[in-house]
Amino acid sequence: MIPLRYDVVDVFTDRAYAGNPLAVVHGAHGLTAGQMQAIAGEFNLSETAFPLPPTGGADYRLRIFTPGRELPFAGHPSVGAAWVLARDGLISTGEVVQECGAGLLPVRVDDHGAQVTGGASEVGPSLDGDALAAAVGLAAADVDAAVPAGVAGAGVPYAYVVVRPDAVARAVPDPTAVRALTDGLVGLVVVSFDAGASAAHMRMFAPDVGVTEDPATGSAAVALAVFLVDRGVLAADGQSGFTVAQGAEIGRPSTLGVLVHADAGAAVRTSVRGTVRPVARGELVASPPL
Repeated sequence: MIPLRYDVVDVFTDRAYAGNPLAVVHGAHGLTAGQMQAIAGEFNLSETAFPLPPTGGADYRLRIFTPGRELPFAGHPSVGAAWVLARDGLISTGEVVQECGAGLLPVRVDDHGAQVTGGASEVGPSLDGDALAAAVGLAAADVDAAVPAGVAGAGVPYAYVVVRPDAVARAVPDPTAVRALTDGLVGLVVVSFDAGASAAHMRMFAPDVGVTEDPATGSAAVALAVFLVDRGVLAADGQSGFTVAQGAEIGRPSTLGVLVHADAGAAVRTSVRGTVRPVARGELVASPPL
């Protein structure tokens, strides 16, 4: 099983050493989940992706691990791995299908990046926005009372609290408090949204999966679209689009492009697009423990 070839790419950025770094480990079909988890812990990035042969109906299968656990879906691994596979001629550019824990997801790949369709849209319970804000050091006055806090997902679920534009950069998470308020969720998203500019400023904290703060979170961006449609911020019918700025506060500025199609006040299809830049390649020369 060793050596295993890997690539490191930066996703949701037009330059290296920005965006969200991703390790793509090739030839891992002989590894157990525990071994993949060990490799993800060694890279210690937000996610490590393992492209594998599909089980049927897809061009490839992808398993995705944070330093703490496996996820059924994540945006920047889906975008970055698709681009690497197309660059290497293992899949074609254009329309392909990715198999992952969230199902069979359409992906459109080109020379610069990829656009991945989110998983099934879901809206969860409302949450206490003041408590969520307090978990990241913000005051009740920072919360946008017009957009009630709550849970939404498009492949994996997040907690969302919408705050004043100036408050996003001031957020400082208390990991213990965030864990307590996001049990069963991937993490907490603190976001402001400018409807006139079709732009969001977002930060995502996920200590429970081993990610203190993520530089760019495609799965949270598509889930944000689901949340905003449900809350009446985006159109109840037809297609809406917006950009997400994320990561600048931790020195990894990222830009994500989101599309959502809504019907009768509910999101029915989402996607997120990003560009990819290669950074490194190499080999793993020590076998992870069984």
